[in-house]
Amino acid sequence: MKRQWVQRWIVGTAAAVALVMPTASAAGQAFALEEQVAERNRERAERQRDQAEQQREQAEQQRERAEQARERWEQVYEQGQDAVEDSQWTRAVERFTALVSAKAPRADAALYWRAYSLDKLNRQAEALTSVAELLKGYPSSRWLADARALEIQVRQRAGQPVSPEVQADEELKLFAIQGLQHQDPDQAIPMLEKLLQGTSSPRLKERALFVLAQSNSPRARQVLTNIARGGSNPDLQMKAVQYLGIHGSQANQQLLGEIYAASTDVEVKRQILRSYMISGDRERVLAAATGEKVPELRAEAVRQLGIMGARDGVWQLYSKETDPEVKEQMIQALFLAGDSARLIEIANNDSNVELRRRAIQQLGLMGRDRTADAILNVYNRQANIELKEAAIDALFVQQNAETLVALARKETDRELKGRIVQKLSLMRSPAARDYLMELLK
Repeated sequence: MKRQWVQRWIVGTAAAVALVMPTASAAGQAFALEEQVAERNRERAERQRDQAEQQREQAEQQRERAEQARERWEQVYEQGQDAVEDSQWTRAVERFTALVSAKAPRADAALYWRAYSLDKLNRQAEALTSVAELLKGYPSSRWLADARALEIQVRQRAGQPVSPEVQADEELKLFAIQGLQHQDPDQAIPMLEKLLQGTSSPRLKERALFVLAQSNSPRARQVLTNIARGGSNPDLQMKAVQYLGIHGSQANQQLLGEIYAASTDVEVKRQILRSYMISGDRERVLAAATGEKVPELRAEAVRQLGIMGARDGVWQLYSKETDPEVKEQMIQALFLAGDSARLIEIANNDSNVELRRRAIQQLGLMGRDRTADAILNVYNRQANIELKEAAIDALFVQQNAETLVALARKETDRELKGRIVQKLSLMRSPAARDYLMELLK
């Protein structure tokens, strides 16, 4: 009996094991499958993160290229304007044609000034073609009124030589109006207004606008206000806004505030912020730096605060700001305000390495007597190579050869020491020369 029971137990156990083994094997397979799925999910998430990072980098690169292009075309436009002022009509046509061909920002203005310059060259047919391009291609441009006035003038002059005395006559006329402004403003202001609405050169229009800005006449202020609100071409609007800042009465500051609130033009708002600074309106600049939604305008406001010396205001904004680019402008503003203490704080403790590097750069521009010790302290405290290199560069900018030599003697990192020696080789300093001779020996 006992032997039979043992045999039955052995058979039963074997059967149980046989049943369990497939189950265990299936569980193992399921676990392996789950691991594979999890690994694929991790890989997918990693790819998505990489793609998102690439997209962010591409977007940043596109933004930088767009900003560089805007600045480049703005320089071309200014070159064209300078050529007009110097009566270099052929050069002006070349510059404005480049803007038109590229469909660059302010291409509508370029079409107007190209037509203006072509007219001065007695190329009236081409001037009329340029005007037609403006009227057709930019039907909502603020240059249309100027273009239509120019078209009438060109058609009247078609086939007739241009008198070289016209420019001088216009200047004499403006001098006469300026004199009349002091004697009989009621008669002078309509003349100035007519000059602004005509086809005079940019310089003469700006001077006429400046005369109006100095007048206390209600009519003069009305004309200036209308232009500042956008009632003329953009170039004159910018000048009107600038003159409102120069003659920074409380009424002008209030008017600028109204225009800023109503405008959607970034360039106009940027000029208003600069006019706030000129007129000393720190309250409105601070309000823009705090509440403006457009980062580049917020950065502009911060820059103006720095010029105005508003250290505490900029520092309070820095702790609340989240946009790194705006924070870079705040670092620049702290430099402009001469706030080395806050820059040292950023250089040592900010969580963003790039912002710390920028702070070190600004410290290097502030003079060795004020910041050399702080830069040296940053170098000794930081393990980050980029920050150490920034400190070396800052000391080089200060021409602080003695401190660089001291660093070179102690530095054990070959690359950092090589960077220090390279900077010393560019310096005209007895300390640098003696150390280099020492290395050669």
